[in-house]
Amino acid sequence: MAQTLSSGGRIGSAGLSQAAGKQAGLSWFGIIRLGAVQASIGAIVMLASSLLNRVMVVEYSVAAAIPAALVAWHYAVQLTRPLWGHHSDRSARRTPWIIGGMSLLVIGALMAVNATIMMASPSIFGALLAISAFTLIGFGVGIAGTTLLALLASRVSMERKPASAAITWIMMIAGIVIAAAVAGANLDPFSPQRLAIVCSFVALAAFSLMLLALYRLEETTEVVERPHSDEQAKSFPEVLREIWQEDQARRFTYFVFLSMLAYSMQDLIMEPFAGFLFAMTPGESTTLSSIQHGGILIGMLVAGLGGSLFAHYYGSNLKIWIVLGCAGSAMMLAGLSMAASTGGAWPLTANVFGLGFANGMFAVGAVSAMLGLASKGVASGEGARMGVWGAAQAIAFGLGGLLGAVIVDQLRSMTGEDVTAFQIVFAVEALLFIGAALMATTMQMPRKERQTGAVKEAVGA
Repeated sequence: MAQTLSSGGRIGSAGLSQAAGKQAGLSWFGIIRLGAVQASIGAIVMLASSLLNRVMVVEYSVAAAIPAALVAWHYAVQLTRPLWGHHSDRSARRTPWIIGGMSLLVIGALMAVNATIMMASPSIFGALLAISAFTLIGFGVGIAGTTLLALLASRVSMERKPASAAITWIMMIAGIVIAAAVAGANLDPFSPQRLAIVCSFVALAAFSLMLLALYRLEETTEVVERPHSDEQAKSFPEVLREIWQEDQARRFTYFVFLSMLAYSMQDLIMEPFAGFLFAMTPGESTTLSSIQHGGILIGMLVAGLGGSLFAHYYGSNLKIWIVLGCAGSAMMLAGLSMAASTGGAWPLTANVFGLGFANGMFAVGAVSAMLGLASKGVASGEGARMGVWGAAQAIAFGLGGLLGAVIVDQLRSMTGEDVTAFQIVFAVEALLFIGAALMATTMQMPRKERQTGAVKEAVGA
């Protein structure tokens, strides 16, 4: 990998040759390849956070708080994301970090399947296996996900970052949709053996796709970076302090937390909701999850095209998509709250698709802003900044999923019915999304640079 900066922050010879006309950064095909890696991560995570959660609660009659606690624990483990991002900033290559994280993720997912099957006859060994499995899943997602985003942010030119965010997240959702569709089509009639075979196939296929997508990708591309002065010499606590002292980065961290809290409260209860109130089978509820992620995919496409066609400065345009996505999500969650009382008469499939569509618009805007802001640090690298926002997301996801499941469990126990429990959780989520939309209106988004060109970028113009 060509070195673009000397140790003192001066422009090296490789940087001058790059400025003279050599194209730096990822091509569109390279961005698609990283999107395939993101799709692989999403496909495996779907098994643990959606499919296995449904099986534990509905098929094995486990209290919803137990899988919610396991998922919350895997998010708690991801609080180490800033550390992995910082280490990847100081490494010569990020690819080994991604492969290592994916290896832990696959091993953890397969262990989680075995632990789920053991819950048919609860035991201490099964509980310990489940905790160990979700610990590995948490480390795997944290390492692979943070390093992948840092690689994307550091290897994509500024004008391509919004499009790269849409492409990679669309491919992630496509991976989830395909994995959920494959699992849903092959799980019925349900049996533990069928569950193990289907999940193993999904995990191993995703890992193979990741290896193919990463092959020689990093070695054949140039880094697109600004001349940081001495970021590699700074300690991890120093980097964290500098990030948190930046008003823009701090405000964005708060927004990520609130919006992801709103998003995640329905994550662990959607399939049980479909099973309890709409009498759906495991295959049917998994297919419903696939429909929701299909809506996310289309919402991302719409927001990505809209962002490219209608904005000269993508910062202000991002704010529009974020606000519209949050407001639309609030409306769809209000609809699900009503669906809890109407039952089968409600157009559940259309409502869930609409929720996914609004989530997709919000996601493209938020991730595009994240990639843009990751390169705006004065002294901190992309990995550390991505790690901070990833940690905020992990806290919100863990807390949100756990709160949603615990509230449902407690209200079902207190009232003796399912309707009120799900109504309250969906209504709370809607209010949180409204709060996130209001917060987004006050944030400063990254703007596309007026001055372009490799020479100006290389000399810090």
